[in-house]
Order: sequence, then C-alpha cells, then structure tokens
Amino acid sequence: MDIHLLLNVFVFLLAGCVVVPLAQRFRLGSVLGYLIAGIIIGPFVLGLIGEAEKVMHFAEFGVIMMMFLIGMELEPAILWRLRKQIVGLGGLQVALTALALMVTGVLLGHSWQASLAVGMALALSSTALVMQMLREKNLTHTQVGETSFAILLFQDIAVIPILIIIPLLASSLHLSVLPAAGEHTTSLIAHWPAWLQPVAVVAVIAGVIFSGKYLSRYIFGAIARANLREVFTAASLALVIGVTILMELVGVSPALGAFIAGVVLANSEYRRTIETDIEPFKGLLLGLFFISVGMGMDFTVLMAHPVGLIAAVICVMVVKGLLLFGLGRLFRLDTAPALGLAFGLCQGGEFAFVLLQMIGGLKLIDPEIQKFLVLLVALSIALTPILVAIYGRFIQPMFMSTLPAHYDEIDEHNGVIIAGFGRFGQIVGRFMVSQGVEITVLEKSPEQVELLRKFGSKAYFGDATRLDLLRSAGAEEARLLVVAVDDADSAVEIVKLARQNFPHLKVFARARNRRHAFDLDRAGADYYHRELLDSSLTMARDAMIALGYPKADIERRAKKFRNHDIETLRRSFAFFESEPDMINFARLSREELEGILREDQQDA
Repeated sequence: MDIHLLLNVFVFLLAGCVVVPLAQRFRLGSVLGYLIAGIIIGPFVLGLIGEAEKVMHFAEFGVIMMMFLIGMELEPAILWRLRKQIVGLGGLQVALTALALMVTGVLLGHSWQASLAVGMALALSSTALVMQMLREKNLTHTQVGETSFAILLFQDIAVIPILIIIPLLASSLHLSVLPAAGEHTTSLIAHWPAWLQPVAVVAVIAGVIFSGKYLSRYIFGAIARANLREVFTAASLALVIGVTILMELVGVSPALGAFIAGVVLANSEYRRTIETDIEPFKGLLLGLFFISVGMGMDFTVLMAHPVGLIAAVICVMVVKGLLLFGLGRLFRLDTAPALGLAFGLCQGGEFAFVLLQMIGGLKLIDPEIQKFLVLLVALSIALTPILVAIYGRFIQPMFMSTLPAHYDEIDEHNGVIIAGFGRFGQIVGRFMVSQGVEITVLEKSPEQVELLRKFGSKAYFGDATRLDLLRSAGAEEARLLVVAVDDADSAVEIVKLARQNFPHLKVFARARNRRHAFDLDRAGADYYHRELLDSSLTMARDAMIALGYPKADIERRAKKFRNHDIETLRRSFAFFESEPDMINFARLSREELEGILREDQQDA
C-alpha cells in the first residue's frame, strides 16, 4: 500500500476537521474554512502537500456531484418558470461582464483576443461556493437564491460555447501552437465535420434524458429489490460517473451533463435514496475542491505584485458586483436582494481555472499572467464568504433600517401580534384564528409574505426588531406578542425591545434549544417553548406504544417527563455559566427523573 498516498489523505482530512469547525465557530462558513486549510497545508505555508493541481482535477468531481443533486431538486416546470432569469439575466451578466473586462484589458495594452478570452473566463462565478453558502444560510428557495441559481446555471451552460470560442480567438492571432479542441475536452467527436458535432451532442443528451426517464426506474428497481444498500450506493455513484464520462467524450461540460441527468431523475421514486447516497461524497469532494484551491494559491506572485494583484481583485469584483446589482434592479429585484446578488456572485469561478489553463496553453497570455489570474480568482473566492458575512451582519440591517418605506403600512390593531410566520408561527396563528382571535402578522421575508397572500392569509412585510414597526402594529394596545422568528438572535432582540418599551405586553417566544431558552428568559420573556420538545416526545411515546408497552402508562409517564423537563430547565439557568456545575446538575436531574418514573412504574 502507498504510504505516501495514505499520508496525503490523512493530512487532508485532519486539516478539514481542525480548521473548518473553527471557521464555523467564528461564523466564517465552511467554504472559507476549507480554503484556509488548503493554504495552511499547501506549498507556501507548511508544505505538507505540494501537488495542488493533481488534487484539483480529482476534486472537481465534487462540483459535478453538486450539479447532479441540484438538478434532482428541480423539476422542468421550475426551470420553465425561471427561463427569463436564466436566459435574460444570466445571458446579460456573462456578456456584459466579458465585454467590460475585455475593454479593461485592451486599455491596459493587451490584444482584444486575449482580453476577451480572459474576460469570458472571469465572467463566470463559483457555483460550488455560492450554492454551498445558500444552503448553509437556508436561502436556496428565496428570491436571491433562485436568481443566483439561474445566473449560475446559464454560466455553466456558457462554458460550452466559451470552450469553442477561445481556440478561434487564438486562431485569429495565427498562433501555430493552436491545439485541436479535442485535446482539451478529451472529445471523440472533435475531428468530425462541424455540422455533425452538435447533432452528436444532441443525440447523447437525448439518450441521457431517455435513459433517465424510462430505464432508470427498472434498473434502480432491480437493484432495490436486491435489498443491498451498498449496491444501491455503488449504482448511484456509477450513474454520476457514467454521465460525466459520456459528456467528456462528446466535449460537453460534465457539470451540465450531471445537471441534466439530475433534472430527469427529479420525479423518480428513487430520488430521495439517490440523494442520500451521494450527499456525503459530494460534501467531502467539495471540501477537497476548496482545499485544493487554497493549496493552489501561488503567494510568490502576491509577493512580487502585491499592489497590482489587490487592485485587480478589487477591480474584477467591483465590475461584476456593479453589473449584477444593475441587472438585478433591471429585472425588478428589490434593492436589498440585488445587493445580495452583487455581494454573492462577484467572485471568479471554478471553471475559470480550467479556462485559464486552456488560454495559457494556447499562448494567448504569458505564463506569468496566467499565474497572476489564477491567484486573482482564488483570492476572490476566498474573499466572498467574508463579503457575504459583512453584508448579512452589517450592510443589510443598516440598509433595511434606512428604508422604512419598503415595509407595509399596517392598517389594523389587534390584541395579538405574531412576529415570524414560518412553520411554527403559522400553526400558532391558524389555531388562534380558528378560535375567533384576531391577529396581526409581521414577517420580514417578502417571499413568505407573497406566498401567504396567495393562500389567503393576511401578513405585513416588516422586521419586528424595529421599534417603530412594533408601534405601528399596535404593540401599545395589544395584549400578547408571540415571537416565532427563525433567527435566535433576532428573537432575543425582539423580546428585549418589547420588554423595555411595552412592559404591559405579554411576550411568548419560540425557543430553538435550551441555550436559546436561557437567553429568552434573561431578555424578559414571560413564556418560551422549545420547538421540538412536544414533537420529539410524541414520537418517543408512540414508539414505546408500538413496542407493546401499555398506552395509558406510557402517556402518563410522557406527561411526567414533560413536566419535569420544563421544571428543570428553569432551575438549570442558575448553572448555565459554569460547565462543571451544569454537568453535575444534568446528572442529578437525570437521576431525579429516573426516580420519578420508577415510582410511577411501581404504583402502576
């Protein structure tokens, strides 16, 4: 066995396990954690692993798996609904960004061919980075998430014509080193007649669609009947690898091919099982991809041209950001989502590494410029999680607080105000309304407000952490405020605001966990309820009954368990600041609970 290979694997895994949790702890996100880990173990810091380029070729498979899973989450109807954003917004973004960067390159003295080639490469954003951040922040199905996905999807599709255009640009400069397109795409049809190549590509894609729609159910059905989970996992991986190889052989972007295969399988009855099997591999390989990006950062270039490189990174990100913001507004995005789009997609993308390598191989740019541009892309990827964190924590709240006109005018004052109308708040609100209680709903997600109105529920767009909004909602006359927002910090802030300014108001709050309940209690909430307490206890009760235990006994003990848990939670607040005392209290509480249930068993 190759001990060197095992050592490299160990270093990769250890670096990810140590650095990524630290990055998450400081709210930097997992992507930035992987990048930092790659920098640390790369050739320019510790030098534990030096072959970043070879690793990246393997790690790019994580991007392909991600595109496959994204495809499985979308149905053709959703793609049709997003067609204007995909073709219009995505197409304009790529074209205008490439044009702007080409003009910049020409003004700096480079040929228009080289400038256009580099502009097209830098016009692309990082699908892996952006989709990972959207997932982590639960923004995938918001307006920003869907618009970002539409742009990224067009960019992935645009890689195909870009791969064709770049050799033509080199040919126009009469470069004798121009290789055949097939050498870069491993395409078997590169030397076929030009009219026949697109026919072959269409035929292959049609074959993938046909196989996924009509044959996959029989293949996966036969495998499922074997009742061997590892074989099903192997089949899922083989599907993605097979599509990747097939697309490579006809010169199509493997990521696009994987996406098409995922869309075709979106309605398959085996969709969830396939997703579950592939998800761990996707996450691990994506982490490996970002580690390899960090390893590939050539800091000797940064040392040689620090001012020029930093200026170039800022220039590219500002140009892309301004164009994204302008296009977002042109396509009727509100100012805040348009800004989020600009901050999230202003970086270079993973496909830029492939395209820059191709541009350098065709001698359109010098090797030193190629290294410079590769580091530019890597630095822009590394900066994006920081920019998104700054936007979410500082810029967006400040921006929203200065634009009160964006919030709805509230024309009613009711006895109950509900802040946050997601799954938790909706159940509370529906029950109250069914009993004839009039409520005022505040929800800061415009997408959620629009959805609620479509289903006939009345809700007002507004952020309940703002005092003026609570006043306009009638908090001075209301009797009860229900805080059901998703964000734990916002919930605590709302409770503090209500307690300080409306002391008469009863405040009931949704608690995410025991620590959140402690924070709500200190903020002055009259009542808090942990969102998973009843549902998890109900499942435990039903599971015990299903195992054959007497129903009456289990229901009685579950009630005692619940009462004891609520009682000990408030008592535990005295020990929250001391971990040893908290551990000792938890042990004593557990023994106390066991004694209570043992007595109940004896009495029964």
